[in-house]
Amino acid sequence: MEKKWIIKEKGDIAVVLRLAKAAGVSEALANLMVQRNITTPEEATSFFEPDLSNLHDPFLMKDMNIAVERISTAIKKNEKILVYGDYDVDGTTAVALMYSFLREQSSSVEYYIPDRYKEGYGVSFQGIDFASQNNCKVLITLDCGIKAVEKVKYARTKGLDVIICDHHYPGDTIPKATAVLDPKQSSCSYPYKELSGCGVGFKLIQAFARIHGIPFSKIANYLDLVAVSIASDIVPLTGENRILAYFGLKQLNEFPRTGLREIIREADVCRALTIEDVVFKLGPRINAAGRMETGSKVVELLVSNDPRVATEISKEINNFNI
Repeated sequence: MEKKWIIKEKGDIAVVLRLAKAAGVSEALANLMVQRNITTPEEATSFFEPDLSNLHDPFLMKDMNIAVERISTAIKKNEKILVYGDYDVDGTTAVALMYSFLREQSSSVEYYIPDRYKEGYGVSFQGIDFASQNNCKVLITLDCGIKAVEKVKYARTKGLDVIICDHHYPGDTIPKATAVLDPKQSSCSYPYKELSGCGVGFKLIQAFARIHGIPFSKIANYLDLVAVSIASDIVPLTGENRILAYFGLKQLNEFPRTGLREIIREADVCRALTIEDVVFKLGPRINAAGRMETGSKVVELLVSNDPRVATEISKEINNFNI
């Protein structure tokens, strides 16, 4: 196959010179930044020095207040919540994040990962039936659901309130769910559109935490999962993703959760992890479980605090990958 190099045009010379002087960098580096739409010293600082204070207000996302209110009501009434996610890395990390967080608020929480071969991608009728048969009242979908118009309609007939957390482009019709969190909706004015599915889930727990007075430091512990999702789903490392990935990678290197620590050990990474390591060493191992057996195995690993259980599952997952 013939390959063709497409050379980016040089940045506006006046903007390049101004940025080079203001930021104290070479013209060559300033040009590279301008080519990537980084044109001010403030934008350069934000790019090279990520800061959690620059995360966007989660309530800027359409339906966020509705989602937080419905989950809060479910917890208050002790209604059962089912956390449902896809079987790939983004889906399983998102489910692990949401399930772990909600379990700290309520004991009436379960999770569900569809079978890749029996149910296929996304929300399934079988999964909805599982929720209904287990007396769930709220179904939270992660990394899927934005095109599940008929499935959401079916869920409503089963008495389920559906909260969709997705990052894919919607179809012509938005499902009539209780709340739809997806920055790619045309009606959503959220400033950053490229979040991963796990990233959207993180914004939901960020919003919930703010309303209920939970310190940000408590939810920052989930950023290792978010970083794995961002890297493995190959979403752009810009804007909010860059901040989340930076601090998540820092956590992966300093104090990863038990399950991720064991996957890192199985991947035989004996130095500081990079984003590339997550993409090519951690991601494939997590994906392998959904391809060879079930993604639920990954969630079990990621939510476990038991080193013996985590070691056993991580070895099994490593064998799937081999």
